[in-house]
Amino acid sequence: MEEQHNDNQLNIELSEEVAEGIFSNLAIITHSNTEFVLDFIRVMPGVPKARVKSRIILTPEHAKRLMVAMQDNLEKYEAAHGRIKTQEEPPGFPMNFGGPTAQA
Repeated sequence: MEEQHNDNQLNIELSEEVAEGIFSNLAIITHSNTEFVLDFIRVMPGVPKARVKSRIILTPEHAKRLMVAMQDNLEKYEAAHGRIKTQEEPPGFPMNFGGPTAQA
């Protein structure tokens, strides 16, 4: 049997480290005329400082493609699992996760 080769096929490698992923509960998006910068941050309860855990830099065209892909996936998710409930307004800073403010 002959194996067909598709010249448009892209082989993507995923290292074990990257496959573990990075948890983020805050994203900050900025842009210039040539790029969009997505900073993914993990904010911890009671900790007044947070670090950017991952930064993704996209061209405007790729940012738009990402937005369309996210919208498509959210619609599919909600069709299968129900509407995702969100707060009407994003929480203000500092985020305290609904618990008491930390004291030293």
